[in-house]
Amino acid sequence: MEAKKSLLTYGGLQKLQEELHDLKVVRRKEVAGKIKEAREQGDLSENAEYDAAKDEQRDIEARIEEIEKILKNVEVVDEEEVDVATANVGCTVKVYDEEFEEEIEFKLVGSSEANSLKGKISNESPVGRALIGRGVGEEVDVETQAGTIRYKILEIQRSI
Repeated sequence: MEAKKSLLTYGGLQKLQEELHDLKVVRRKEVAGKIKEAREQGDLSENAEYDAAKDEQRDIEARIEEIEKILKNVEVVDEEEVDVATANVGCTVKVYDEEFEEEIEFKLVGSSEANSLKGKISNESPVGRALIGRGVGEEVDVETQAGTIRYKILEIQRSI
């Protein structure tokens, strides 16, 4: 079975590579130091610092594995070459929410880059799926847990 490709913008790729480098070079050494320090305190069976450091080490190793898995099957979207005739990963889409009568801007990104608090929505999210392939002037209905939301696409531009 072939692993699913992870879509990333170039900026998202750089952030993941920086995080991976930080985890491998800086954080691993920090945790190794904490574990060594905790071991020197003696009895490990009742050593909370040792347990906490081992938990932190486990979390770091899990995140390293997760990032390496993403990077192994990554497809980078060159935002400079994105066709802005229709919404796609690497685009910023300005929509009009007809119910709340407000404009909203979404940056369409791959699922591993998504951060709704920063307006970055995944191409796999309900809103992302509804917008992908649609052009300026089109109306889209998004099925959410709260009901159907209708957006009108006002503008599509490259996210650079």
